[in-house]
Amino acid sequence: MILSISGVVLLGVIVFLFFRKDGLKMSHGVVCALFGFYLAGTAIAPSIKAGGASLAGLIGGLKI
Repeated sequence: MILSISGVVLLGVIVFLFFRKDGLKMSHGVVCALFGFYLAGTAIAPSIKAGGASLAGLIGGLKI
């Protein structure tokens, strides 16, 4: 649960930065959000979630 909340916050910050710096229009942000909600309800959602968990585990395992 913490990972998903952190991911949502991180993606929200990225979208906000795109909106402020790169000229992302509010309509583009809304379309991206709706796409994410609809994508979460498809059969590919578990694969995306597993890929995100794998990426988080990979990043968490790096020794810097």
